[in-house]
Amino acid sequence: MIRSVPLTSSAMSTVQITIPEEVLISLKQTPDRLKDELCLLAAVKLFELGRLSSGRAAQLAGISRIEFLNTLGRYQVSPFTLSAEELVQDVDNA
Repeated sequence: MIRSVPLTSSAMSTVQITIPEEVLISLKQTPDRLKDELCLLAAVKLFELGRLSSGRAAQLAGISRIEFLNTLGRYQVSPFTLSAEELVQDVDNA
């Protein structure tokens, strides 16, 4: 179950996810470590889908933009948002 809980500050919200204990055991992770990993994975996927900029995705992941861009390769996600066709067109126009 996922539930969004607004905090007192309008700048941040909390999302709570109920995870079966067996999942934590299978992943051999503490709740805090899993939280960090899920935030990073969500940030990577939302960036890959074009729903978040690299800066906002880094903010969601709780890391710097440079660190986020360097992390993308681990998940086989390109930091470049141009398609191959757009990249060729940019090179041709240069």
